[in-house]
Formats: sequence, C-alpha cells, structure tokens
Amino acid sequence: MSKYISDKNMIKSRQSRLPSYFMSQKLQQNKVYTVSLLNKEIRFLLEQNFVSLMLSGEISNFVAPSSGHWYFTLKDDYAQIKAAMWRGNNRSARFKPKNGDQVLVRARVSLYEPRGDYQLIVEHIEPAGVGLLKQEFEALQMKLASEGLFNTGYKKPLPPSILKVGIITSATGAAVKDIIKVLKQRAPHIEVVIYPAQVQGDGAAEQLITQINLANQRNDVDVLIVGRGGGSLEDLWCFNNENLARTIFSSQLPIVSAVGHEIDTTIADYVADIRAATPSQAAEIVSPDNQHLTSQLLNWQQRLQQAMQNQLAHAKHKLSHSRQHLALYHPEARLQQQTQLRDELEIRLHAALQKHRHSAIQQLNHLQQRLQRVNPMLRVQHAKTTNKQLLQRLTQANSAQLEDAQKQLAVLCAKLDATSPLAVLARGYSVTNHNHKVVSSVSNIKVGDTLTTQVADGHIVSEVRSIDHS
Repeated sequence: MSKYISDKNMIKSRQSRLPSYFMSQKLQQNKVYTVSLLNKEIRFLLEQNFVSLMLSGEISNFVAPSSGHWYFTLKDDYAQIKAAMWRGNNRSARFKPKNGDQVLVRARVSLYEPRGDYQLIVEHIEPAGVGLLKQEFEALQMKLASEGLFNTGYKKPLPPSILKVGIITSATGAAVKDIIKVLKQRAPHIEVVIYPAQVQGDGAAEQLITQINLANQRNDVDVLIVGRGGGSLEDLWCFNNENLARTIFSSQLPIVSAVGHEIDTTIADYVADIRAATPSQAAEIVSPDNQHLTSQLLNWQQRLQQAMQNQLAHAKHKLSHSRQHLALYHPEARLQQQTQLRDELEIRLHAALQKHRHSAIQQLNHLQQRLQRVNPMLRVQHAKTTNKQLLQRLTQANSAQLEDAQKQLAVLCAKLDATSPLAVLARGYSVTNHNHKVVSSVSNIKVGDTLTTQVADGHIVSEVRSIDHS
C-alpha cells in the first residue's frame, strides 16, 4: 500500500509540473478532431513531457519477430504497460529477457498511433537489483558532481609531516591488518589510532559518519584512512551513501579513501581528498617515504581523473539531451511506428496461416476418410475383370464367326469352281473369239479372218482358210 501511495504522490507531482499546453486545451473544446490527429497530438505531448525515465518491473508477453525488435509488457502488482525496444537498442543489451524476468529499463513514453495504445519506447534494459544500484550510483554521482563535491579545488593536501594516522574501518578486517603491516615496514614511528566501524550492511554508513565526526572532534591525528577490502557492489554500498559523502567533504582532517580493490570505485573515492586503490596503497601514501612526490603525483592524477570525469559526465548529459531531442523529431519515430505495425501484422498473418493450415489439414483428413469409404479402385478392378471377360467372349465370338465364314467361303469356292468356264477349259474345251466376240457359228466368220482360241493354259491365234458348212 505504501508503494501505491508513493506512486500517487509522484503522479500528483508530475501533474503540478505539466506545461501550460494542457491548461490551454479548454480553448480548443469546439475543435473537431480526427482520431489520427488526436492520437498524434497525444503522442507529441507524451514524448515532450516524459523524455526519459527509469522503470522497474516484470517482463511478460515477450515477443521477438523476424524484424529484430522486441515487444513485451512491463508490469508490477497493480498495473502494466506495453513496451517496444527497437533492434538498434536491443543489440547492446547484455541479455535477452524472458517472461518473468525482473528488469530495470530506461525508456521514454510514447503512443502507438494506429491503435491509440500508450506504450514505452525502451532504450536500455538490464536485470533488476544490480541495475538499480548502478542507477542510484550514477544519479548520486551526477548530483554531487554538479554541486562541486568532486572538484579538485576543495581537496585538502596531506600535511608535510605525518606522525599519527587514524584508521576508520572494521577492527577485525583484513584492511586494518594490511595498513598496519605496511606502516610498520615503511614508518614504524607513525602512531596508529583505530576508529572501529561496521563497513558492510545496514547501519554501516552511519557508523562511518560517526567515527569521522569523532576523529574531527578529537583532532588527535594528522590524516584519516577510511576504507575496507574489496567486495561486490552490494558489499561496498555503504560507501555510496550521500550523507557519508557530505561528511567526508566537510571533514577538517584530510581523508584518504581506500575502499576495495583497484577496480572498485565508490562515491567516497570521488569526494575524498585522495583515493587509494587498496588499503595497502593508502598506507604507502601516508608514509614519509617519497611522500611529497607520491602525494603530488596522486593529486595530479586525481585532478586529471576528476577533470576527465567531469567532461565525460557533461558530454554524456549533452549527448543524452541531443538523443532525446532527436528522438522527438526524427522520422525514425514514424518509421518505428510503421515497423511495429508491420510486425503486428506479421504476427497476425503467421497466426492466421497456422489456423488456415490446421483447418486445411482437418478438411484433407475428412476427405481422405470419405475417399477411403468410396474408393474407386474397387470399381475399377471390377470393371477391369468385366472388361477381360467381355474381351474373351468377343474373341471367342470373332473366332467362331471367322471359322463359319471360312467354311461358307470354301463351299462357295467349290460351287464357283464347278461352274467356272476355266474348269470347262481344263477338261479340253476351248473358246474362240473373233474381234472380241465369241464365235458360236461358222456364219460368224469368213475365210481370211484371224481367230483367237482360248484354252486352259493360253491362247491360240489362227487364220481361217476354209469353212466347212456341213
């Protein structure tokens, strides 16, 4: 319930800071809007007033179509909001989210005009937890840097002669042992005063603040070393406390920050007068061996690092502002809207194709079942059998008819042979022709005529020399 009240207070605070544009809308009550124009103006207002913000929540409904963009819903116990992360941004993500992941995102608020859906355009995403701590670290770093707490002009130099060193750390940790060991080796005459404090977990920052204030009240040491051994971001988190940073900045005693290992960096490192990479190095810095040169070199290094960090922070801020400005007016925003619409249509098309394919498969199975019940192969097989039988019968009938015709032909040939004039000729008879006319009487010819007599095996040509009329 407290979270819900906090969110309501945040909303009221934003409402109090909304531009006068919202207040002037009463002047346009008589204006007739189209739906597309209304959505366009709402998107413009959202993107103008929610340029960049950080949100944490749980991933659900995650979709990654072929375009390479990511679409998902970011939700908590009370509400949810749709989100889109374009391919150019999610390429730099260190992990691919999945449903159920708790994440921290940096995003701007927009509107998907075709549907009028209020949504987030995500620019950066990372797992929650460590990401929240990093975000708080960067926010506090920028805040204190803008106030000048990191400026080298406020850094106090170490005294030229150090006889007494105060150590604010855990009385039983490895850090205090390393510091004492190095001091005994390099400068055994230096006296050590330990201000024990918790350096991890709840209440650690408050104990560190108390011991720094106590050392300043006593004013019995020349320099303070504040630190501990290395650890995770959560382990070192008490050294990123804003009140501790302001206490270190306000300290009258010069403070050497010795938090963690060489790769660890905290807010206390930035605000301290000198930053040592390790507790052992802090002991070397406050030792008299080449102390002036070491201090000078470290001071130059600190100043150079601080100047570079300040320039980098300013450049990052300027770059972020330019990107936000570009995002509002760049045609890519419209293209991204169209791309999101295309991806949505692609998803819907894929679902429709899957549904149509499933329906077609069901219909095909149904038709196959019907085809099996009325399979024409059985009828074809039956027709083939019938056709074979008919063919056999037709062949037999043709053979019988041919045999009968052959017999009739033989009888007719015999009859023809019996009455054929050739048969008569074969028995010794002949036929005589004169001028292609059969000579049936001697009156048909005269002496001197040429006759042609046909016999069985040829013709005989003769000339009439005499005619006997007897």
